[in-house]
Amino acid sequence: MNKTEILSRICYTELVYGRINKKLKTNISNDEIEELMIKVIQNSNEQSFQKIGKNYYISNEQYNIRVTINSFTFRVITVDKI
Repeated sequence: MNKTEILSRICYTELVYGRINKKLKTNISNDEIEELMIKVIQNSNEQSFQKIGKNYYISNEQYNIRVTINSFTFRVITVDKI
């Protein structure tokens, strides 16, 4: 898995912005969500990246969240608090 590739190819759907705000109990803009996802990925070490089935799971204790990304489309699926 290549962190640089994930960062360069990451994408979002309209639905995922609402899902992220709901899961994190926030109300931030789409741009702020994208900035947060990039910060989480950039600040996660390689040991925090797991590929299970068709998804990447990136856990970041500093931000206390886990990001789920489809490994084929690089689309953000959801985030969860950890």
